[in-house]
Amino acid sequence: MEKINKQIRENQLSAVDRRIFLKSAGLGLMGVAGIGLLPLPIESSKGYVVKRTKEERLKQIASNSWAILPLFKGRVNPERPERPETVQLKKKYGEITLLDFPQFTKDHFPGVTAMDIRSSVFGDVTDDSMFTRVERNGQTRFGFFDPSTPSSKRYLDLLVTKMVSTGVKAVHISNNAPVAISTASDNAAGLSEEARREGVRVAKIWLDAARQTGVQSMRINTGGPQILPQSVVQGGYPRNLEIVPYLKNAIESFKEMADYGGKVGVKVTIENHWGLAANPMNIIIILNEVNSPFLEASPDFSNWEHDYLLYNGLEILIPYAKSMCHAKRWTRYPDVDINRCVQILNKAGYKGYISMEYEGGGDPLAGALKLMDDVVEALI
Repeated sequence: MEKINKQIRENQLSAVDRRIFLKSAGLGLMGVAGIGLLPLPIESSKGYVVKRTKEERLKQIASNSWAILPLFKGRVNPERPERPETVQLKKKYGEITLLDFPQFTKDHFPGVTAMDIRSSVFGDVTDDSMFTRVERNGQTRFGFFDPSTPSSKRYLDLLVTKMVSTGVKAVHISNNAPVAISTASDNAAGLSEEARREGVRVAKIWLDAARQTGVQSMRINTGGPQILPQSVVQGGYPRNLEIVPYLKNAIESFKEMADYGGKVGVKVTIENHWGLAANPMNIIIILNEVNSPFLEASPDFSNWEHDYLLYNGLEILIPYAKSMCHAKRWTRYPDVDINRCVQILNKAGYKGYISMEYEGGGDPLAGALKLMDDVVEALI
């Protein structure tokens, strides 16, 4: 009862305070996008760049829920007990929910006031009314958070209250909920128009949720075959006709989502995140064909299919990014040169947020903090 009363008191923050916070979150992104509200490196009279203070550089950093996913409370499944390493991490840092993440960010990422939130950590897992349901073989399985239900909207309001009280805002959602955007095999739907339309519908209700919480950008996966179609020789020259329908459908979907994003004031982003987006050229094709200020790239340092894309792919995509970039140290590329990646961002004049998506093994919080230190040190 005391916990409930505490939440009620927190919810009694004035509507004026909440509106001011959400408005400031929006202005913060405009500054990141280029109107100069964030302090930027300046050129001295002698021609060299004067580095911003560490405090100023930290304002460009966002914590990342994916990096510390083991700490988040999940559904209890007696048949699948938590892994021993997860139990140990929760003993060390405590179990958290998304409602705890603003304070967790404030406590563990000193100087950081922005969050990048994965869609899978939204919602109260003890309240089934917040989640989609799938009936299969006579059993009910719960899927992603559904932002459109009344209980979910109240939950999002409570999240805003937590952000207001801590001064830590959500700036980006890394969203896996909308699927089949290119109507590909991400849900075994094949080239299903019905599946594509459903994916776009889900994306729109999440864009509404982003607006409700002051989030300014949201990643949506392109989908598509995990192994992209290959060219075949026709008439003596290679041609790839199989990939064209996927690109066509992705372009149509992202145009509709970007148009909706423009109406609610939230940018849609495409990350190099498997499927069509595994190839940076496909991302650029979609961006150019849609040609909307509400659709952009959100590059990841390490989500590449081979070593030669590590830096070259980032250099190709970063000019198309204004809102979010994922810094990553990953077991797949344990020796990724973080300094080199950040120098690519510096050279491109990137002013958006950089989220610490650590996947390098060991203690995830310690790894994310070391990654943050390396990124901040390399920023100008």
